[in-house]
Amino acid sequence: MRKLIPVALIIVIVLIAFAFTTYQKKFGNTNFFPEDTLETVTGTSNPERIETYATGLEVPWEIAFLPNNDALLTERTGKLKLVSGGQVSTVAQIPDVKVHGEGGLMGLTVHPKYDSNNYIYIMYTYGGSDDETLNRVVRYKYSDNKLSDRRIIIDNIPGAIFHNGGRLKFGPDNYLYVTTGDSLKPSLSQDTNSLAGKILRVKDDGKAAPGNPFNNLVYSYGHRNPQGLAWDSQGRLWETEHGNNATDEINIIVRGNNYGWPTITGTQTRTGMQTPFAQSGSETWAPGGAEIVDDTLYFGGLRGAALFSFKVNEDIASLKRNLADEYGRIRAVTKDADDLLYISTSNRDGRGDPNSQDDRILKIDPSQL
Repeated sequence: MRKLIPVALIIVIVLIAFAFTTYQKKFGNTNFFPEDTLETVTGTSNPERIETYATGLEVPWEIAFLPNNDALLTERTGKLKLVSGGQVSTVAQIPDVKVHGEGGLMGLTVHPKYDSNNYIYIMYTYGGSDDETLNRVVRYKYSDNKLSDRRIIIDNIPGAIFHNGGRLKFGPDNYLYVTTGDSLKPSLSQDTNSLAGKILRVKDDGKAAPGNPFNNLVYSYGHRNPQGLAWDSQGRLWETEHGNNATDEINIIVRGNNYGWPTITGTQTRTGMQTPFAQSGSETWAPGGAEIVDDTLYFGGLRGAALFSFKVNEDIASLKRNLADEYGRIRAVTKDADDLLYISTSNRDGRGDPNSQDDRILKIDPSQL
């Protein structure tokens, strides 16, 4: 019997090691960083490396590049605009946009095969029956500075004055990912039959992508107000999310996972729910859009008034606060074909302190931050 005990211990140790290795492969970095262990470094910008790309905008929400490197952008007021050759022009005023608190014209992305189909996608808030606030995703063809062939691909997403989500991005799998907020009804985030408080994953026509965990559009759930999506070199999906007052989150999104809202927040745990990779503790980032360049995650800070960044593959992450308090509220973060970053200010959304150039888009070489 005494000889069996070491063998049993060895088996247990091997099983634990296997489980830990499997967890690492599934979730990547397994360090969680509460407020007292998440180092924040204030960064300073070199003005010569920050280029003004566009000015005089009204609450720009998203930026998306076309194959010719012109940029389309959405303004929350309902306008779709084009930036080409340094000039900004209006493409369209989306007619049924409901500008309501944080709602309005939000997400924008370009189809991976735009060269052959000219598809772009937008997400916006609209008024349903009895003035109900809802959100939808619409596909258009864009060519010759005009929109055509309008098609609603996801409709009746719960909306509200706050917590609408709104980000659209195509993933490496060529499926469309959509973030939705809890629409001020937190219990909907835990309901996998509701579109609220989720990350959705769909084909380019809005139908459920194969392999979704609940045989519907839902890819992950338990979200409060997810804002940024970005993929690293390992194919992991990173997400930024607004917490309740504070405890803003950075998550690694895994198919079918429950990210806890409203049951757990911050570093709280519960069986079957995923604690965030990192969270802001009592600080408020109010994170906006996210992008990854050279396995560094960059995300905007609205109330945080900075471009935050950290290297996703470091065992001990150090969060850097770039451009701190230099440009005000930062919402959109995207990159062009050359991996240069473009960020938008959101100082005219009623919560900022705009100057004569706001709102604007800035072009940044991330290697110079």
